[in-house]
Amino acid sequence: MSASLSSARSRAALRASARISVELLLVLVMTAVALWLLGRMWSVVWPLIVGLLLTTLTWPMARFLRRHGWRPALAASLVTVLFLVLASAVVALIAVPVAAQSGELTDGVVDGMHKVRDWAAGPPLNIEDAQISGAVDSAVERLQKSAGSITTTVVTGVSTVVNGLVTAVLAIFLMFFFLKDGPRFLPWLARQLPGRLAVDVPTVAARTWDTLGSFVRSQAAVGLLDAVFIGIGLWIVDVPLVLPLAVLTFVSAFVPIVGALFAGLVAVLIALVSNGLTDALIVLAIIVAVQQLEGNVFQPMIQSRGLGLHAAVILLAVTLGGSLAGVVGSLLAVPVAAMVAVFWNYLREQLSEPPQEPDTGEPQTAGAVPS
Repeated sequence: MSASLSSARSRAALRASARISVELLLVLVMTAVALWLLGRMWSVVWPLIVGLLLTTLTWPMARFLRRHGWRPALAASLVTVLFLVLASAVVALIAVPVAAQSGELTDGVVDGMHKVRDWAAGPPLNIEDAQISGAVDSAVERLQKSAGSITTTVVTGVSTVVNGLVTAVLAIFLMFFFLKDGPRFLPWLARQLPGRLAVDVPTVAARTWDTLGSFVRSQAAVGLLDAVFIGIGLWIVDVPLVLPLAVLTFVSAFVPIVGALFAGLVAVLIALVSNGLTDALIVLAIIVAVQQLEGNVFQPMIQSRGLGLHAAVILLAVTLGGSLAGVVGSLLAVPVAAMVAVFWNYLREQLSEPPQEPDTGEPQTAGAVPS
């Protein structure tokens, strides 16, 4: 005879499910409101985030100067100036070679188009010149009809550049103030919060700062090694724009997994256009070898502290961030996931019950001191 369902237990289960559903719904609503407010304040939040990322990268040098007797303002000023000089040098390393070799690349692209046209005209496709010319004319006609949208795109691009410059200037100023006054922030924050929040919030903030700094500095070190080895390989194969491609490899390292694929694809395409298929395959082999060396040697050695995130979680986070916010989302996906992991681990620590000592069944005498 099968057991019948208990009406009391069923009602209790339904009530518990309803209560949990309402609580989850409230959490989702509050999360949506927080994200909406974040989007409304993005013009301020984005420079703040960039300033924090730059501060994690430059803080070790500022801390070294402060420990050796430099005043906070002087140490922050020197580090900021050195950072601006280094950033200007990086921009020059990209702009000058690109400008010098742009004609060569243009000729290579044109030659590549001719080769593709000749290949399409031969077997097995056997596409006639009239068909190719018709396709080109159709493309030109569509381009002329979309002149208005192109103008809008250009205007939008100019606006994006201006916004980027404003963001960069604000981020540099914020980096200076973070370097100068950063150590005083957590004590000030603790004084502003009531009760237990005065302990919990500064603790989570300190752990988040350590995790973010570890991520940025380790990714910078790994990206530098990738850029050096791939740059040497490109120089040996005699691929044009070696310095810009090496810099792109370094910058792309801050977007795990996806960034390396993007930088490698660009290098292979430039090698294919300028040097041909053989050199492009050689470049592909070099990039694959360096990426394997990075994944099995560089990262385990440099990222000894790690983020505590599985590779699948990182890949999903980068994909989700890119789909939600494009390049910015891909860049911030892993740090945000790491900060969420820090918060979750701290929450588990606070909600976990302390381990109970096993009961041995032996009574302790009064005044006895446990060993």
